Amino acid sequence: MAIAKQALKSKPVCKVTFALSADVVGDAKDIALLGEFNEWSAETATKLKKQKDGSYKATVELETGKEYAFRYLFNGTTWVNDEAADKYVPNGISYEENSVVVL
Repeated sequence: MAIAKQALKSKPVCKVTFALSADVVGDAKDIALLGEFNEWSAETATKLKKQKDGSYKATVELETGKEYAFRYLFNGTTWVNDEAADKYVPNGISYEENSVVVL
């Protein structure tokens, strides 16, 4: 798992690339990125694309100076946190936590 951040000089936006290794993904075929940036909506979730090495990646543009809670949804049923998150916060729904990226 990895999160890469690239700030844009032209506007207050950061390109954030979320990546999951093949061993983390396992046999999951559908991996979606949901979070505060899309109101946790499965309909507007960013789909991670499979890479040649079996890993999955997606890049989103997020406003800098903010923190965003997020999680991955595998096959529409299993929630997964990112081990590379900047921090974790209680999700308020269950005893689980959400991953957080700080920009």
